[in-house]
Amino acid sequence: MKTKDGDDAVRILVVEDEPKMAELLGRGLVEEGYAVDVTADGAAGYDAAAGRVYDAIVLDVMLPGLSGFEICRRLRHDGIWVPVLMLTARAAVVDRVHGLDGGADDYLTKPFHLDELFARLRALIRRGPTPRPTVSTVGNLRIDATARRCWRGDTEIVLTGKEFALLEMFARQPGIVLSREVLMEHCWDFAYESHSNVVDVHIRALRDKIDRPFGVTSVETVRGSGYRLRPDGGRIESHTP
Repeated sequence: MKTKDGDDAVRILVVEDEPKMAELLGRGLVEEGYAVDVTADGAAGYDAAAGRVYDAIVLDVMLPGLSGFEICRRLRHDGIWVPVLMLTARAAVVDRVHGLDGGADDYLTKPFHLDELFARLRALIRRGPTPRPTVSTVGNLRIDATARRCWRGDTEIVLTGKEFALLEMFARQPGIVLSREVLMEHCWDFAYESHSNVVDVHIRALRDKIDRPFGVTSVETVRGSGYRLRPDGGRIESHTP
């Protein structure tokens, strides 16, 4: 991939239905040295993304026709893993989780500064396309982020939205300790106080569904740090007589 001074420009697709925002993004990206295509509705955006090779896509959530969520989901289903930076006017955590679960690589909440958008795009372009399975497997736990379903072995486990969000966060980084603050930021909105025990309550509920009925421990407490999901999917609990 050549720089903006090279012969082969980095090509960006912008899918944005607000004319002023689309013009601002298109002009700004061209000034940064990118080749830019702009579409103004969901169907045209999907057709462009599916029919031409891009280095990154800037994708608005709220579009006429297909939503940004649906465009991203279809692209990933089609095996198209071009980096997607999603734009949303909604700051709710559930919308950000929905976009990331659907295959987006990053998101920005409007209003934003163009310099931040450019920096995030540069990071995504350097990373390049990264194929990711929609189903994560950790030991005998399977988590389908798109369908929002999970199983231990052949047994399907019904989780609430928050329980699934927690498990999916753990499954992305098995063995890595995630603090309560990180889990709070990604799975709850900002109405909750940082000292709330809401994370601990939902972790207990998650364990009651994915661990205790199967006699295993997969979600471990790391004292003073947070929680982690065992990379082997859970050790068998020992019971002393």
